[in-house]
Amino acid sequence: MMPDNKFSINPTTDVKDFAVCASMMSVTDPWITLDMDYNQCLKAFEGSSKEIYIIQVTNEIAGFVIIQTGGTFAGYIQTICISEKYRGKGFGRKLLQFCEERILRISPNVFICVSSFNKGAIKLYYDFGFKLVGELDNFVKKGFHELLLRKTVGPRVGYKGGKRA
Repeated sequence: MMPDNKFSINPTTDVKDFAVCASMMSVTDPWITLDMDYNQCLKAFEGSSKEIYIIQVTNEIAGFVIIQTGGTFAGYIQTICISEKYRGKGFGRKLLQFCEERILRISPNVFICVSSFNKGAIKLYYDFGFKLVGELDNFVKKGFHELLLRKTVGPRVGYKGGKRA
């Protein structure tokens, strides 16, 4: 089921929004399994070259995404989270679509990591066209590994914000 037309995706720099989003993360998987508490989740919003977007239904934050826009992996979806209340309703797919459109303005590659035990997210990402490019053992927590996925429209050389040189 896809979300109705009563949602919006908006950028945010508001620390109050970050607090809501960090709370959302800290009470759901994969963050629970990876032993990431509220304070560790809140640190995800720190740093430069990040864009944070929230997806809202009416005035409620239903989910969010953090995109890294600089460096070698410009176009990395660092964190994506949908509130338990809104999971399975198409909001994750909408956020992924938004991310792809945003990232393709700056990079031909969209990257994301997913915990190997997060089967629902893995299926969503594969269905969305991501392909496995590597595994990172003990990356977030000892004994667990992250899958590095990539969706691409071509190489970086000659890419000019959605157009080939």
